[in-house]
Amino acid sequence: MYKYNDFDEAFVRSRNAQFRLQVERRVDGSLTEDEFKPLRLMNGLYLQLHAYMLRVAIPYGTLDSAKMRQLAYLADRWDKGYGHFTTRQNIQYNWPKLSDVPDMLDALADVEMHAIQTSGNTIRNVTADHFAGASADEIEDPRPIAELLRQWSTDHPEFQFLPRKFKIAVSGSPTDRAVTRAHDIGLRMVRNEAGEPGFEVIVGGGLGRTPMVGKVLREFLPKADLLPYCEAIVSVYNLLGRRDNKYKARIKITVHENGLDKIRELVDARFTQIRPEFSGVDQEHLAEIERHFAAPEFVSGPTAQYQTARDTNPAFRSWSDTNLSAHKNPDYAIVTISIKAHGQTPGDATSDQMRVMADLAEQYGHNELRISHEQNVILPHVHKKDLPAIYASLKEVGLATANIGLISDIIACPGMDYCALATARSIPVAQQIATRFDELKLEHDIGELKIKISGCINACGHHHVGHIGILGLDRAGVENYQITLGGDGTENAAIGERAGPGFAYDEIVPAIERLVLGYLDMRLDAEEPFLQTYKRLGAGPFKAVLYPEAIKKNAA
Repeated sequence: MYKYNDFDEAFVRSRNAQFRLQVERRVDGSLTEDEFKPLRLMNGLYLQLHAYMLRVAIPYGTLDSAKMRQLAYLADRWDKGYGHFTTRQNIQYNWPKLSDVPDMLDALADVEMHAIQTSGNTIRNVTADHFAGASADEIEDPRPIAELLRQWSTDHPEFQFLPRKFKIAVSGSPTDRAVTRAHDIGLRMVRNEAGEPGFEVIVGGGLGRTPMVGKVLREFLPKADLLPYCEAIVSVYNLLGRRDNKYKARIKITVHENGLDKIRELVDARFTQIRPEFSGVDQEHLAEIERHFAAPEFVSGPTAQYQTARDTNPAFRSWSDTNLSAHKNPDYAIVTISIKAHGQTPGDATSDQMRVMADLAEQYGHNELRISHEQNVILPHVHKKDLPAIYASLKEVGLATANIGLISDIIACPGMDYCALATARSIPVAQQIATRFDELKLEHDIGELKIKISGCINACGHHHVGHIGILGLDRAGVENYQITLGGDGTENAAIGERAGPGFAYDEIVPAIERLVLGYLDMRLDAEEPFLQTYKRLGAGPFKAVLYPEAIKKNAA
């Protein structure tokens, strides 16, 4: 894990001191809210429906026990005892007082954390595969590249006032767990014909009101060229991107309006110009960063305790079936801790839960934790013999829900409960869906099914790439929920297709129930997941179960 050097420490402390003075000026009235807004956004502070919200960066989703305990401390000391993990691998505090925010930032700096560039028209928190450094299918750990990009983009003098916000995701595996094709720049590690690792560079992805799947700008880019090539992309966007209309300012629109070939031509020209300035230097620095991400010293030993627990404890077996993933070391497993207990707010973790996860990481997990874009927490390196003890500890604090990848493992934005931009509620819909299918005792039979919910067109809940996506809108003062089908956030990325007219708030959960029960009747067998059934049959049969009255009317 990357550790701050003297420069990092001084930089963060200086920014915090600067912002403390700005907050004091806002509190005493020297700054108006309009004057203060760009200053607070540079430091991750939003003004939401009920209070300020502080968004804390968790770069590429990686943290250790000390950081997690400090996040718990912030929740207790300055919030309401919980934090909200987001689809950007960050954490948000929804109830801080403005006058307390500088103290929160100083407390974060004590454990090498900050909130810089978690907002604003700049390069946001770089995200990565949450199984990085652990997954059995990985080519290389992508986090050193993510850290290199973080350092390059932080306070970059040319890129602090881009046409719009800019998001980068990195994956080191053929399996895309970072939704790279829905980012402004997506980087997927691949090998060339000589077997050398490099990156497929994807540009122009994004969701929101104009969802687009990113396009491949470069099929193979050597690692040594990555930083100057990314700088070339952002430089071209900074000059070419629109500033006359914020709804058309993202790079996806720039690519769409100018064409991929022109963008490639401009990027290649800029890359040729600036590449000599990067020659050698960034690779030396990258090598230093890579030393911070050396794999832990894995231990060998019997794993009989794990198999015994599976044979004797049905609840543990169910949990291990859904919440464990293959580790590159066969004696280990990757543990995904569900922050999605049935009926709870997706992504919310209490301070007590955070401390338990920190303790487990320290005792059993080589002191590493990850936050996923799916709003869960990962222990990436756990010896199989320790899994029964981890499960028992998680169960005591409500974190042992066996539902990863299932229908109740829902991504949901804060929606109208918190967000000033939201036009409908997201959290209650997610809670009701999870509770309903828990009552039906069907989710394990349903199998893999990703539901994603957004409370407005900005799509923070990634509904466009959900197998079932739900978008909450305002229709003449009434909440209305559209359903999209067939979305995919993997390496086979696809934007979901709108099914038809929306549903009222009290109709959306019954509609999802009809849809899922209809799928169970349509699938070939228990092994065919929802998305595969949808691709095989198309939208027609699913629309028929969603809108039975329309079918009857047309038949008459």
